[in-house]
Amino acid sequence: MTLSQFEAKASSVLQNMKLQHSYRNAMDYLVERRQQQFNDPHEWYTLRKTGTSIKTKALSRLPELLLQLEAKLINNGIQVHWAETPGEANQIVLQLIKETTASTPPDAHAPVVKGKTMVSEEIHLNQYLTQQDIPCLETDMGEFIVQLANETPSHIIMPAIHKSKADIAQLFKKHVSGQYQDDVDTLIQQARQHLRQRFQKAMVGISGVNFAVAETGTLVLVENEGNGRMCTTLPKVHIALMGLEKVIASMAELPPLLSLLTRSATGQSITTYINMISGPRCTGEKDGPEQVHVILLDNGRSQLWEDQTFRDVLRCIRCGACMNHCPVYTRVGGHTYGTTYPGPIGKILAPQLESQSSRASELPFASSLCGACGEVCPVKIPIPQLLLRWRQEATGQYRSYHDSHFSATHTQLTPITGQQYSRRQHFIWKTWSWLNCHPKLYHFITHLVTKCRALFPHQLGGWTSYRTPLVPASNTLHQRLKAHRRHTALSKKQV
Repeated sequence: MTLSQFEAKASSVLQNMKLQHSYRNAMDYLVERRQQQFNDPHEWYTLRKTGTSIKTKALSRLPELLLQLEAKLINNGIQVHWAETPGEANQIVLQLIKETTASTPPDAHAPVVKGKTMVSEEIHLNQYLTQQDIPCLETDMGEFIVQLANETPSHIIMPAIHKSKADIAQLFKKHVSGQYQDDVDTLIQQARQHLRQRFQKAMVGISGVNFAVAETGTLVLVENEGNGRMCTTLPKVHIALMGLEKVIASMAELPPLLSLLTRSATGQSITTYINMISGPRCTGEKDGPEQVHVILLDNGRSQLWEDQTFRDVLRCIRCGACMNHCPVYTRVGGHTYGTTYPGPIGKILAPQLESQSSRASELPFASSLCGACGEVCPVKIPIPQLLLRWRQEATGQYRSYHDSHFSATHTQLTPITGQQYSRRQHFIWKTWSWLNCHPKLYHFITHLVTKCRALFPHQLGGWTSYRTPLVPASNTLHQRLKAHRRHTALSKKQV
């Protein structure tokens, strides 16, 4: 492959010792915390098996559960909106904000406050609202920091892991307090005071959804800071963004998934806040929004669901464990990927959820295939195998091997199919295939190669950047086997 944007960014990050130190410390901390939580192999095996079964069954009944969820939400007084694309989701959010603020415009500094939601990053909601002259303030501490820096999250759990304490102090001096202060507790207090004023004046709160229970029409939101509860309680209108795959069947299935999520993500037995939202404020209640809206986003998920192989991707509970253990991610960080979801899970999600681009097609190749991501995934997503499948999609090989039944068992995965398969590669593999179908010619060529081994170059493109040059053996495998048989036969005669 030629030098890609990913490789160029990765090279830059690898030379930045400051970033390397930040990533290493953060990832080692998260890995150690997770290991402490799952120190009993039997419990890990049992809990993981349960969580995988719950998500697999939910996906097998996805259309049915989504309709059940919609009915229960409406019955609870929650308004449901369906969005096929990011553009549709953004337009729905914009319309709801305009309807809410039409009669009584809020403070110009914060008409909208937003808790942590990866779906909003996926649809680039902040940028869209900014274009509409509607400020949207991030209230999660990590998201707040990267917003001040005009950046995107570098990790789905710890968005600002690439920032040092000094970096954050400089940002707060410029945008929050006007004074340089690098004491962590002081910085947190400054952010808290800044955000509380916005919470009190905002009329629209936006949040994500970790799980949606079809049985009761309940939205479950997991957090540690309390900002999620502020966004879903204080504003007049609460808008919840969720992907189609977040639905589960019953409330009884929630505890195992919560245990897997919190322990895998932050190494906590349980998070500080688990919010369960089943409707807007009722008569006689003192807090809560007057309206609750849920936007169910597709954005390529239905295509993944229709493909029996890629359906496993939708089991993801967004814990980030695969990133924390990935030898590539832990060295290059999230911004190198240039996509909403970085790391191993991003490599198999981005090609379908992101717009068509050469960068998305390169991501499945940015992996050592060591298998660590698959081993730690709490819902047993076979990430290494899916990376290989995406590589086949990217080079067009999968379709050429499976054309006979592809249309019957697989949906059209359009974004990257065949983008990396050049005419030169096609010619090389066709020649290789033809050569292996003609034994005499094959033996002649391999014999010729062994005789000319001294002429082979010492530089073989990208291969020799990190590996020893390939040099043909002095004898072919067939020659060695024949020599071995002769030696064995001679030894038997001598005996």
